[in-house]
Amino acid sequence: MSILDSNSIGSPSLDGEFKPLNSEEFRKQAHQMVDFIVDYYHNIENYPVLSQVEPGYLRSLLSEMSSYLLESFDDIVRDVEKDIIPGMTHWLSPNFFAFFPTTMSSVAFVGEMLCTTFNSIGFNWLVCPAAMELEMVVMDWLANMLKLPKSFMFSGTGGGVMQATSSEAILCTLIAARDRALKIIGVQNIAKLVVYAYDQAHSTYKKACKLAGVLQCNIRLLPTTQASNFSLSPTLLCTIIKADVGVGLVPSTFAQPLGQPQPQLSIPSGPSLMWLTTTACGST
Repeated sequence: MSILDSNSIGSPSLDGEFKPLNSEEFRKQAHQMVDFIVDYYHNIENYPVLSQVEPGYLRSLLSEMSSYLLESFDDIVRDVEKDIIPGMTHWLSPNFFAFFPTTMSSVAFVGEMLCTTFNSIGFNWLVCPAAMELEMVVMDWLANMLKLPKSFMFSGTGGGVMQATSSEAILCTLIAARDRALKIIGVQNIAKLVVYAYDQAHSTYKKACKLAGVLQCNIRLLPTTQASNFSLSPTLLCTIIKADVGVGLVPSTFAQPLGQPQPQLSIPSGPSLMWLTTTACGST
């Protein structure tokens, strides 16, 4: 793996020609990479699950300013095997039991190849109708699988979007709930918004609240206990919400863990602006 040497920019010659879209070169390298991936997963249980390196290990292996001359694909693969894999924590190892299950599969590999092939940036319908409409159809499939009512589907009056990570999903939900509330109470009252979750919620939740502009003092992480099997107390939630409303704060979002009974909330006065979100497997 090489880095462009700033002192050599403008040199009249390169050792070889870089052809990024040469079809036959890509065919050869793609076959090599598929073989590399298959071999890696075939032997993944032989690697230590947790990386065995120390912080800063890679800088000592790669020169500060390497030659700007191109390396062969074979050399790059050898660099990956020699320098990168030892620094990996192998999430797909059968011996990995931390955090949450990964979502990779052979179908996902092929899907990633297709996505890279089309290189579509689907930020609206016009730039790629197929991408946007496929997402809408698949989201309705998911809603049907979850037996959600028609109001949650594009074929009804709802809809949804796919996010790359649970962290993105949490942040998008918080921002949507925030903006809905601010349309009613006014942007100048953003400091009054309060969000609620239990203390076993996704670790991203508190960080996402800060990004969404919720004051740290208005983030309520309700305590749970082992005696209650770490379930959230609806009575405690209602008590805290009523206390917040009583001092002029505005409940915005309650993140409910999957399987937790939906609490019956009675807000003392004023319109209810609070959204209920459900978290499952680290996502919202």
